[in-house]
Amino acid sequence: MGPEILVPLGFFLMIAAIVIVPGYLKSQERQKLQDTLRVAFEKGQDVPPEVLDAMTRDIKPSVSPYRDVRRGVIMLALAGAFSAIGVAHGYFEGFDETWGWYAAAAFPGFIGIAFLLLGLFAKDRKA
Repeated sequence: MGPEILVPLGFFLMIAAIVIVPGYLKSQERQKLQDTLRVAFEKGQDVPPEVLDAMTRDIKPSVSPYRDVRRGVIMLALAGAFSAIGVAHGYFEGFDETWGWYAAAAFPGFIGIAFLLLGLFAKDRKA
């Protein structure tokens, strides 16, 4: 195996490690906490409120329409950035090649519009 294979392989292994290792370590921590609670329950001890707080700390907050609006604004800003890059690229290199930047801007732009619509029309969800 030469460097032409090891470099891309190392890149993808690094990404996999960044995604997998924190989840694995978090699951190990939760397992140890559950084992400690099991032993405490078997011995008839009360569970301190700090332990219960530590177990429920990682629960995700409820979904709100404001979160969708924030995501939509961020995506539209990203689309605006791609469009600005396209305009600058067209100014310096010629306007024949700017369509690629505008096509790249379309993806976050339409996703941002969808998030904005979800956030604005979701009045029945709790905020």
